[in-house]
Amino acid sequence: MNTKLMPTVLITGATSGFGLATAKKFAQHGYPLIITGRRKERLQKLSDQLSPITDVFFYQLDVRDSEAIKTFTQAIPDNFKQVSILVNNAGLALGTESADKASLDDWHTMIDTNVTGLVNVTHSLLPILRKQASASIINLASIAANWSYPGSHVYGASKAFVAQFSRNLRSDFAGTGVRVTSLEPGLSESEFSLVRFKGDKEKYQQIYNNADALQPEDIANIIFWIAEQPAHININSIEVMPTSQAWDNFKIIKHP
Repeated sequence: MNTKLMPTVLITGATSGFGLATAKKFAQHGYPLIITGRRKERLQKLSDQLSPITDVFFYQLDVRDSEAIKTFTQAIPDNFKQVSILVNNAGLALGTESADKASLDDWHTMIDTNVTGLVNVTHSLLPILRKQASASIINLASIAANWSYPGSHVYGASKAFVAQFSRNLRSDFAGTGVRVTSLEPGLSESEFSLVRFKGDKEKYQQIYNNADALQPEDIANIIFWIAEQPAHININSIEVMPTSQAWDNFKIIKHP
């Protein structure tokens, strides 16, 4: 496939989880990719893996650093500058303790990444996206944006920002060809969760054993479907959970 005829996809947080699976999904369909993340060695490995099937430009980037994002935007090679799909995936959750026991540093890190990072990247890319005949911004929120549960405190609040920011962008760009979606996954099994538990594999296993949680590939498939919709269709938001999860304080019903 001639990738020069395909719109470029920019994915933040592409070194693991949803971002990694999404990069692989779009590459399989011939989309040229810009992949970013904080871990350069992982970006290099992913680029080496995907380059035989599509064009890839990778860039080590911390979305919390607004000046670094400006530099990154200017450094995008000419043949990748027609970014039409932005997947704002970079984000994290830290801790599951109640608010009175939570770390203030963790709170700041979640705000800086999930809120400030999202704003930094979006603001920097909007001039490029607005130049395209059709463009998509797909923001990774969470069911925590819509529903409270113990231990969610700042994480849920930061994802509520993502969801509302998406709606507000949608209002700003109605009729312009720029589409905006808030994607809100429930229980998902990935490195993201292990980070939240700060490497505690026992706690991780307690949550995920027999829970049949969403997998990164599930979310990647949904992201790809959103991006592939005809230009006149905007998917405003999608909330998705595994069938083992519902709204009873997100209790997990485990299979025997």
